[in-house]
Amino acid sequence: MKFKIDENLPGELAADLRDLGHEADTVFDEGLMGAKDPVLVAVVASENRILLTLDKGIANLQQYPAGQDSGVVLFRPVRSGRRGVLTFIRERLPNLLALDLRGRLTVVGPTRIRVR
Repeated sequence: MKFKIDENLPGELAADLRDLGHEADTVFDEGLMGAKDPVLVAVVASENRILLTLDKGIANLQQYPAGQDSGVVLFRPVRSGRRGVLTFIRERLPNLLALDLRGRLTVVGPTRIRVR
């Protein structure tokens, strides 16, 4: 799978995904820091990537209906901070990567993963 890591997530996540055989780049590496949500969603869709983010606004199904983009994964960790977020994601990554994420909104919470 191909992923784009939003600026609100630790950049190490891109290396984790590449180590697992996936293609991953970051919003920072692409010079998209501070880009408005519609711009970011359009870029991610044009690159056929799945966006990984903490941004609830991008996960708004009324504004960005599932199936009209290449996919969004919204992480909802209990703890904030770089280390807490990275640990949260790394613990859930194997289960997440077993799913078909393309064209869907996937919400990863503390106890479950919901796919819409």
